[in-house]
Amino acid sequence: MRIAVVGSYGVGMTMRLPRVPTAGETLPGGEFSSGHGGKGSNQAVAAARLGAEVAFLTAVGDDSMGTDARELWRAEGIDASAVVTIPQTSTMVGMILVEPSGENRIVIAPGALDHLTAEHVDTFRPHLAAADLVVVSLEIPLVTAVAALRCAHETGTPTLLNPAPAQPVPDHVWPLVDVVTPNRSEAAILLGHAPDSDEPAEALATELHAKGVGSVVVTLGSDGALLLDDTGTRRLPAVAPRAVVDTTGAGDAFTAGLAVELARGESLDAAAKFAARVGAHTVSIAEVIPALPHRRDLDPDPAPAAP
Repeated sequence: MRIAVVGSYGVGMTMRLPRVPTAGETLPGGEFSSGHGGKGSNQAVAAARLGAEVAFLTAVGDDSMGTDARELWRAEGIDASAVVTIPQTSTMVGMILVEPSGENRIVIAPGALDHLTAEHVDTFRPHLAAADLVVVSLEIPLVTAVAALRCAHETGTPTLLNPAPAQPVPDHVWPLVDVVTPNRSEAAILLGHAPDSDEPAEALATELHAKGVGSVVVTLGSDGALLLDDTGTRRLPAVAPRAVVDTTGAGDAFTAGLAVELARGESLDAAAKFAARVGAHTVSIAEVIPALPHRRDLDPDPAPAAP
């Protein structure tokens, strides 16, 4: 399977807290760690560990974090030859606050990612054309993400949009998207609704599909996922993790698992079931890169319940 990823790289600085402090409060008892992050890079690493040949386009700064990123991609066997280094600019940094429940809050300083342009996508066109699937996320400028979707569409390569962080997307973009993977609040934001809108996932997925998206996969956490395509709508049950330790990389792991199986030619349903197993494994281990599994790490596919 050949997958091209257009997205972000950044350093995740994680603070594990007994609770989130209130305004003006200094809270002791935190545990700090830092490591590789960025949705695009996480998805690239996860896809490579799951057996895909991966080419990656992003932008990093001319700093030690950018150097460390290239070492990560080399070690994971990812083709990062098209990655852009932006002079006199810092690599993206994300600050992640993790509560004992595993829930997280993230703040991002984009840095070099703000300088990733549609012109850089043009240089990546041969990789997009050679891929079985192109994965794009929205931690990069929207115009750059759209350029990647359009370029892949022009070369005949199927596209998967992981719309995070979510933002309203112009209607003319949706026919360029073969698969979109929002959670419920992201689906609402994509359509210009409030993130806490009470519209059911089915209605949001139907609206996205009507705008031209081929397939919609709405992730619903412990409630599983909703799948909608030309064959209809169905629910996919969740895969119970061994434990919930850290949910930070779960969405990226799910997206990578889905992408790899679709690139293999699996059906949407089979790909989503595999992706749920990848996501369930990821939340059971602290931090992102250590949690992203190889195929050998996954629990067996659970047997269907007896009728």
